[in-house]
Amino acid sequence: MICKKCVVGGRVQGVFYRATAARRAQDLGVSGYARNLADGRVEVLACGEDAAVSAFVNWLWVGSSGSRVTSVEVTDAAVDARWASAGFHTK
Repeated sequence: MICKKCVVGGRVQGVFYRATAARRAQDLGVSGYARNLADGRVEVLACGEDAAVSAFVNWLWVGSSGSRVTSVEVTDAAVDARWASAGFHTK
């Protein structure tokens, strides 16, 4: 199991980005969360099997139909038992 923290920039708030990300994460078996940041970006924590997390991180560039993603900053995150098997949530 791995975890990645991603910060997504562009037009990603108010366009169902987090809800769409949650559905995609659930489809892939990825757990974690997506939450709005005060600066207009969205922070995403993705935990799961390497291939599933990689596919999800690639999807972050696609986003919802109303979004326009201009950046995705990805860093490794420590595996946190809270999120490792808790499903995917929006905050």
